[in-house]
This record gives sequence, C-alpha cells and structure tokens, in this order.
Amino acid sequence: MGNLSPIAFDIETSGLEPGSVVTVAGLTTDMGSWLALNTTGREADATRLSTEVEHESGSNVRVSVFQDEEHLLTGLEDFATRTIDGDRHYLTAYNGERWRGGFDLPFIRSACLRRDVSWPFPDVAYADTMDMVDRFDTGDVSDLVGVYDALIGKDDCDPFDDSASAVQTHRDGDWVPLLLHNLADIERTRELAVLAGRYVPKSDFRMKNLSPPDG
Repeated sequence: MGNLSPIAFDIETSGLEPGSVVTVAGLTTDMGSWLALNTTGREADATRLSTEVEHESGSNVRVSVFQDEEHLLTGLEDFATRTIDGDRHYLTAYNGERWRGGFDLPFIRSACLRRDVSWPFPDVAYADTMDMVDRFDTGDVSDLVGVYDALIGKDDCDPFDDSASAVQTHRDGDWVPLLLHNLADIERTRELAVLAGRYVPKSDFRMKNLSPPDG
C-alpha cells in the first residue's frame, strides 16, 4: 500500500490442541522466501531442502532448520529484524490477526510467551490480507485458496488439498511437501496483497503497529 511493500507471513503447527508447536514459519518478499523448519529434534539438511523446494516450486527459497520451537522463534526474530524495514515494508498474513480473531500472530505470541522469547515483529506495520480482499467480489468463498483462485487463479506448488495434511506430514518427517505447502500459502498471500494495493482504498488496509507498548 502506498510506498510500502508487503512481506507475507504464515505458519504451520503440529495441531490445535494444548501443547502444539510451530512447525514452519515462512516469510516472502519481492526478492524471495525464507522458510524456518522445526524438526522437533530430528536431523535435516537445510541446503538439500532449499535445493529441492526451489526445484519443485521454481521460486527463490532459503530454508533454515531448527531443532525445536524456541530456536525457530529466535531465528524468526533474527530474520525479521534483518529483513523487515519499517520504512519500506508492512507485514501481512491471511487471517493472521483481525479485530475479532485470526490465527498466526496469536499462536506466535503465545509460543513466544511459552518459550520466553522476544516478540519477533517490533515496530512493524501490519494489515491482514483477509480484510483487504473482502473489498472484492469473490462469491461465497473466504478461504485463502478459494479467494486466490477466484481473483488470480495461477498454478502453485501446494501439494496438499488442505492444511490438515501439514500436521501428519510433519509427524512423518516428510519435510519437502510441508515446506512447499507453507511456501504456496505465503506466495498466495503476497500476490493478493499486491493486487489489493492496486485496487483497494488505503483506508481499508486497517494498518496497525505490532510493537508492544513495553517492547
């Protein structure tokens, strides 16, 4: 919106029940994508995963591997601090955090509290993509894939029909499909945000600053 470029964000989790953890956190910019994988103690080769995901998706991707949720969150903070420029970027997610709901940011917030890790998005502007695309006529669909197909409809690298498959894939240690799913979601989200930047009034972006008052 305006002179700000969207950086899209999405997470995968091990489930929705108590004790669930972040399994993947992804961010994508106009230059490429970064995917953080939590292997929950299992071994994985970040270089090989980057190569395979790039080959399957045709996108510029870097994968970082972490052994647990705490290290993934600190890695996310480090990457976000180095990459997101508050004068040039705003963060967006699809149903990431809205006035009366959202998933990704509340889950990350609780995970940071649980692990005693700093909030990864200090002094970052945020606008939810779901609110932006509400200004288009997409019929009776409201989910990310349905809205994307209605407004843009390009092929993507998603191997799954729904996000529920990501939970079992993480349990099985089948990393590449899991990463491709997250990559597809952040790329869809960013494309929708860019589209909204061309057609939706600035006042409807509902920007807010994610910096906590004591952060």
